[in-house]
Amino acid sequence: MKKYTTVILAGIVVVLAAVLVGVLVFMKNQPTQERAFQPLVEIKAMEPNSELWGRNFPNQYSTLLKTKTNNIDTTYGGSSQFSWLERDPRQVILFTGYPFSKDYNDDRGHANMLEDVRATKRLNLDDTNPKHTPATCYSCKSADNPGLWDELGMEAYDKMSFNEMTPNIKESIGCANCHEAGTMRLIVTNPALKEGLEAQGKDWTTFTRQEMRTVVCANCHVEYYFQGDGKYLTFPWANGTEINQIIEYYEESGFKDWEYPDAKTPMLKAQHPEYEFFTAGSTHYNAGVSCADCHMPYVSDGAAKFSTHDVHSPLLNPEQACGQCHSDSEYVIRRVNAIQDQVATTKIATEDAIVDAINAIKLATANPNADAALLDQARNLHRKSQYMWDFVSAENSTGFHNPEYALKILADSTNLARQAQMLAAQSVNDMSLLETGVYDKMDPKPVPAK
Repeated sequence: MKKYTTVILAGIVVVLAAVLVGVLVFMKNQPTQERAFQPLVEIKAMEPNSELWGRNFPNQYSTLLKTKTNNIDTTYGGSSQFSWLERDPRQVILFTGYPFSKDYNDDRGHANMLEDVRATKRLNLDDTNPKHTPATCYSCKSADNPGLWDELGMEAYDKMSFNEMTPNIKESIGCANCHEAGTMRLIVTNPALKEGLEAQGKDWTTFTRQEMRTVVCANCHVEYYFQGDGKYLTFPWANGTEINQIIEYYEESGFKDWEYPDAKTPMLKAQHPEYEFFTAGSTHYNAGVSCADCHMPYVSDGAAKFSTHDVHSPLLNPEQACGQCHSDSEYVIRRVNAIQDQVATTKIATEDAIVDAINAIKLATANPNADAALLDQARNLHRKSQYMWDFVSAENSTGFHNPEYALKILADSTNLARQAQMLAAQSVNDMSLLETGVYDKMDPKPVPAK
């Protein structure tokens, strides 16, 4: 009996093995999976011309074109290209000595990126000047970039001047910045993003599609700086992406964007850290919501459902953007308005504290008897305080992407600014430097620098 059982078991094993081999052979010989549609035109890898992609995806392309004219403001932001320096003259003081004190306009839609970067007064197009604008400033402005990075390498790209790169740049932000031709999957195209993720031990190719609906926005909507003489585009993420980890990175590297005149503070300019802000434990991020869910909601054209590429504030189409998850869009808008009112008011209070600190540090610096050690401590706190404020101010949501985070950063910034002011006063033993409300007493108010 035992002998028959062994034979039967061996037979079963042989049959199962044969079935497994058959299945594997069958799977191996299946044709490669293709998309459910047949493209009208073949798109080459990293094709910069979005019009060609649009022949296969007319709905996505037609909505992308709307970013040329969707220049509508919300209460605190929008896309009309208004001047922050005119709306809030405190920022002229905060950016004194830096090109942002000349020209600092709110961004328009994606289709305007090239026109706007070439028109800003912040450019220095004198290539004989050591401070001339590098090609790196084109990094987040064009669909030509993925192909140029692939052809030249980012190091060589960034070493060129803005003038030298201009003939190579013809297309504004488009399909090639986020999609892989052929498969249309979402991909990382900016080498700096790939390197920034790798610095944290992350491999973007392992991310889910829903994760990529946020990560592709980080191709541009992040904090960055130009490293070294080659102006190499770098995301300061080696220690992490939260505000104190980024500050720690900059402290370790000793990097500065400029030195504040008369105060001699080595300053930092935050860029547009939407990705870092949103992913720092925000309610929506923790719930699995992506950037595209709110800024590129699904819409319909007849029977076709697609993600609109008319990227703008969800406050302009709350039924589509918020209504996919929230049943009462009007309540959501009231909540957003309340949050942004609170953050905007707090942000102005922080600016007042920093302006008071700058005033005190400048006066102390002018005093030859100032305690140098105390004054250096004051400058370091000024540097950190203003960067914290700028991290919230430059992030395009007036705090809504992460309200608790925004208010904590602003509270910490105000605290550091007041400490900086006190240290400056102590450095010269002059308590008159503790004067507050310096900006309110200014008459006339500052105007953009020439």
